[in-house]
Amino acid sequence: MGLPTRAPKETRVANGGAPTACAPQLPWCPGAAVSEATRLRPSPGGGQNYPSRAAPRAMEERVAERLRGALGPLGFEVHAFKVGWYNAVLQPAFHLPYPDDTLAFVVLSTPSMFDKALKPFVNKERLKIIRDPVDQCVSHHLLSVKEIFPDQKVDVIFDYEILPSRRPKFLAQTAAHVAGAAYYYQRKDVKLDPWGEKKIYGVCIHPKYGGWFAIRGLLLFPDIQVPFLEQSAPVDSVSTEEKRTELLELFNFHWQDGRYRDIIEVKERYSEEQKTYFSTPPAERLRLLGLTHFTE
Repeated sequence: MGLPTRAPKETRVANGGAPTACAPQLPWCPGAAVSEATRLRPSPGGGQNYPSRAAPRAMEERVAERLRGALGPLGFEVHAFKVGWYNAVLQPAFHLPYPDDTLAFVVLSTPSMFDKALKPFVNKERLKIIRDPVDQCVSHHLLSVKEIFPDQKVDVIFDYEILPSRRPKFLAQTAAHVAGAAYYYQRKDVKLDPWGEKKIYGVCIHPKYGGWFAIRGLLLFPDIQVPFLEQSAPVDSVSTEEKRTELLELFNFHWQDGRYRDIIEVKERYSEEQKTYFSTPPAERLRLLGLTHFTE
């Protein structure tokens, strides 16, 4: 999650998510339960047919394996979820327009993405960079995923995309939570609320990277239905009341210094070069990458 340059933008750059002002108060639904109608489909010959779990599960695993093979070496993580898990915790206005059992993946960038994906992309595509290099890099690599699934329809939604209504196309932190990728800590997770009338934004924490990551987009496979995909709860790595209060306090009122990112012991964080890049105003970042002939 890049370091923000001004507070209101925390939605994507600081939280690694879509505007938390629009985000739901997430009840955790270990749900993902398959409906009776789905589990017990009539067989062609009559009676009840129990569909095999092997085929859809194998399909999800094959897709996940290909995605990790393509994106993992570039510093990205992918986490599978069903669209129904996401839609179940949101108001209809925020629903993804796909059947509940549709296979989807949330894509995260880890600290290594800067060196493994961004720098090589800039070196190779520097003459084509006309806007935010990170957004262009992420867009390039996620759209390239379509090439490894020539027989499948793949829809890609980026974290920075918005609808004509100005709402984000998806709520990134909610997607990360229901996919089990990162825990979305919100005000409701603090029992003794000390903030009164103040607006308090939530933030995702990754069990390995803490706050040193970003949620970059969704990959959806409209033609792949996975009714038996099992949902895993995200790791609750900030489990005490005291630490959760500290996390939300640091994120909402001291986000500039980035201390919230280290609320847990992390295994990897942004390099000093990467910190400098994300803490630099966007209009000046191109210069850091040697792209002095462009302006924003």
